[in-house]
Amino acid sequence: MTAPRTPGVATAVIAAALDAILIVLFALAGRGSHAEALDLVGVLGTAWPFLAGAAIGWLAVRAWRRPLATWPTGVGVWAGALVVGMALRALTGQGVALAFVIVATLTLALFLIGWRALAALGSALRTRRRARAVAH
Repeated sequence: MTAPRTPGVATAVIAAALDAILIVLFALAGRGSHAEALDLVGVLGTAWPFLAGAAIGWLAVRAWRRPLATWPTGVGVWAGALVVGMALRALTGQGVALAFVIVATLTLALFLIGWRALAALGSALRTRRRARAVAH
């Protein structure tokens, strides 16, 4: 029996970077859809509450242990980004209209959980192919 494979530091760094990039893309898309300036300061001003929330989510679920896992990592990072992000937006006077909360909930779930689900699917397909190759 082999020991379970633990992810390396590089995997965790790449996963955290991908989460951050997707959150910034979320902010870019939101600002673009409202014809707001797409300058770096504006985009980061929109993204920072969600980036902070995602970081708290990473810490809460110790995402570095299983950075590619949909559960609990993806769900925890998404929940942190959403809940803490919205709380920080409210505390700093940024908008938290119901329509925005709904869009953010769905988009951040698609982004932060979705890429992990795709990675898991790809891994499962590779494992299945290897098993078939060994069986033949």
